[in-house]
Amino acid sequence: MRLTLIALLLAGVAGCGSEPVDNTQRSVEEPKLETGNGGKEEPASKLEATLKAAQLGIAGAQSSLGWAYSRGEGVPKDKAEAVKWWRKAAEQGEAFAQYNLGLSYRNGCGVPEDDAEAVKWFSKAAERGIVVAQYNLGAIYAMGEGVPENYVEAYAWWSVAATNGDEFAKRVLPKGKAKLTPEQLVTAQKRAAELLEQINANEAK
Repeated sequence: MRLTLIALLLAGVAGCGSEPVDNTQRSVEEPKLETGNGGKEEPASKLEATLKAAQLGIAGAQSSLGWAYSRGEGVPKDKAEAVKWWRKAAEQGEAFAQYNLGLSYRNGCGVPEDDAEAVKWFSKAAERGIVVAQYNLGAIYAMGEGVPENYVEAYAWWSVAATNGDEFAKRVLPKGKAKLTPEQLVTAQKRAAELLEQINANEAK
């Protein structure tokens, strides 16, 4: 189960491979900068507008600029620069940037690998409703990387992700359940209900 979880966990939008992971697998599509020319070089006016907005502190623009640097869309591919802009957006509460920052720390992509930081930012994104972050957070708790191994918390987050339609979470839930005593399962189900309530409240703001 450990190897399966690692394989599923590592797929995401900001991996350090030469090409991004296919969005039909485990990637998250944040709003990208539109090229209007078949995905080639970004028109200068659009990129300049995004850069100006990012410099003015607009979180969505900062997140989009991070995406552009991570993919090399209209700018040189630069993972460290992507992390810089994602961090600015993440600190303002932009959920996709929080997820991408967590993934960067998890994979050591543009920053030194740091499981504790990955957990921090995955948690923030998960609480804001990013489903892949909810799944990945469950996997991290199951593996005990950056946090103590905790199948109650893992099952709770997988339950949340499954409720939100994540097929990977639905697949691993029975394996997570098998790790729990009946008492732990009750605790995990209660925790999942609390998390869903919190997430729904966050999304309603």
